[in-house]
Amino acid sequence: MTAESLRDISGLIAAWGRGDENALRSLMPLIYPELRRIARRRLGRCQAGHSFESAALANEAYLKLVRAGGVRCEGRVHFLALCSQIIRRILVDHARNRGYAKRGGGAVQVTLDEGAVAAGARQVDVLALDEALASLFEFDRRKGRVVELRYFGGLSVAETAEVLKISPETAKRDWKVAKAWLFGELSGKKSALARNALDR
Repeated sequence: MTAESLRDISGLIAAWGRGDENALRSLMPLIYPELRRIARRRLGRCQAGHSFESAALANEAYLKLVRAGGVRCEGRVHFLALCSQIIRRILVDHARNRGYAKRGGGAVQVTLDEGAVAAGARQVDVLALDEALASLFEFDRRKGRVVELRYFGGLSVAETAEVLKISPETAKRDWKVAKAWLFGELSGKKSALARNALDR
């Protein structure tokens, strides 16, 4: 994106935050391709048989934003952080509405680690991930937000750091520790190493 389009986006987000509904309508054509990219990444990690398409996920996120009315965001990255929360809720609600059991039972499966996609894909179901993430939020809210922003929102380490007002090194460390903790939770064998790292 050019510096000019980023300024346009920031101005439209600020106007929407003040309650200007037309600003959201003008904002979406600028942001929609990024929403689709995030949705494709999320759904690309799903096992075959899921019924969501990236356009449907992006459209549903847009509808939720419209229904929310003006929401205060500081700029593009904060807007995408809001979208990451919405996408997480949509995916979890979709999995629940499909009537799947709490764990397994053919539920929507997603990989937790981007690198795993190319390496043979370690799969977890989205409801189990949501439950584990909720536990992480109770234990360490910042690390939970890092996962939500990186995993569900597709934000980079630098963008995540900007949203959370931490250094990129801290965001990277939190992401690594949170993934280890979540892998442990999802496998039922939380390692002492991950638990000790979270205590720091």
